Amino acid sequence: MSTASAAAPRTGSVLADLLPASRTKDIALVVGGAALTGIAAQIAVHIPGTPVPVTGQTFAALLVGAGLGAGRGFLSLALYALVGMAGVPWFAGATSGAGGASFGYVLGMLLASTVVGALARRGADRSVLRTAGTMVLGSAIIYAVGVPYLAASTGMSLSAAVAAGLTPFLLGDALKAALAMGLLPGAWKLIGRRG
Repeated sequence: MSTASAAAPRTGSVLADLLPASRTKDIALVVGGAALTGIAAQIAVHIPGTPVPVTGQTFAALLVGAGLGAGRGFLSLALYALVGMAGVPWFAGATSGAGGASFGYVLGMLLASTVVGALARRGADRSVLRTAGTMVLGSAIIYAVGVPYLAASTGMSLSAAVAAGLTPFLLGDALKAALAMGLLPGAWKLIGRRG
C-alpha cells in the first residue's frame, strides 16, 4: 500500500476535517464561515422589479456548508443570521434585521448549508456531477424558504414572488454551481495528490 493512498482523505470527511482537530479551529472556522458569508453578501447587484439583489451570499453559504460540514456549516450560518439580526449590517447591501423581504433567503441558507454539509460528508463534493446536484439541491432549499417568505413579507402572490424572487436568479445560480463544480472536486484532487 502506498503512502499516498494511506493518507488520502476518505468519504466521511469534509475539507475542514483535514486541519488538525481542536476546539479553537472549530470556533475559527465557524466565525470565518459567517464572515465569508457577510463579505460575499456585499457583492450585490440590484435587479429592476425585485427587492432581492443578486449576491455572492448564497454561493458562500453553500461553500461554507460543503467545506465545514453540517454542524459547523449550521453554526456559521446561525451566527451570520443572529449577528445580522442584532444589527451588524452584513446582510445583502449592508442591511441588517429580520424584517426585510430577503430575510427568508438567510433562513433558507442556514438550512441549505446544513444539508449541503451533510451531503459533502458523504462525498457529494468529490466529483463534478455530484457537486452539481448538491449545489442545485442547496439552491432549491434556499428558494423553498426564501420565496414564500418574500411573498408573505411583501404581500405578493406566490406566483409574483416566484417571478421576482426565483426566476431572475436561475442563470446566476447556474454559474455559481459551475464554479463550485470546479472548486470543490479540484480541491479534493489537489489534496489527494499531496497526500
